[in-house]
Amino acid sequence: MRVGCVARNRVESGRKFQERIILPMRDLLFMSLALDEARLAWLAGEIPVGAVAVRAGRVIARGRNRKEEKRSALSHAEIEVLEEVGRVLGDWRFDEVTLYVTLEPCVMCAGALVQCRIGRLVYGCADPKGGAIESLYQLAGDVRLNHRFPVTGGVLADEASTLLRGFFRQLRRR
Repeated sequence: MRVGCVARNRVESGRKFQERIILPMRDLLFMSLALDEARLAWLAGEIPVGAVAVRAGRVIARGRNRKEEKRSALSHAEIEVLEEVGRVLGDWRFDEVTLYVTLEPCVMCAGALVQCRIGRLVYGCADPKGGAIESLYQLAGDVRLNHRFPVTGGVLADEASTLLRGFFRQLRRR
C-alpha cells in the first residue's frame, strides 16, 4: 500500500500545532473525488459538501448537497450518496462500504451511517458547530448504539475548509 503525507492542524490546551499524518493514497484519491463533488455543489449554489462511496476499491456512488435544488433539508451529500448505494447494492446494510465526505457529518447523517451499518467513514474538515462524529458528539463509537465504525478525520481538511470558507465569504458579499 502506498502512502501519502498530509499536514493537519490540531489544537491542544489552546495552542495550535501542526502535525503530519501518513494516509493511504486511496484515502487521498477518494477524498479528492469528494472535493470535486463539493465544487460542483458550489457551482450549483449549494453549500460545498461532497461525498463518495467506495466498495472493494471502486466508486459506487457520488453525491453532493442538494438542499436548495430539491428544497429538502434532508438532501445532504451523505444522504444523497447513501440512497444511491442502497439502489446499487440492493440492500440497506453497507458494512463493506467506505464513505468519504468533505465535512464531518451532522447528527442526521451520522445517525444514517449508524443505521446503514457503514463499514468506515473518512471525512475532511471538522464541523465544530454541528459535527456528530468527533466534534460535538461521538456517534461513530458510542457503545450505546447498535453499530460502531472506524473513522479517519482530517483527510485533505485544509482543501475542504478552504472551499467552505470561500463559499460563505462569497455569500456574505452578495
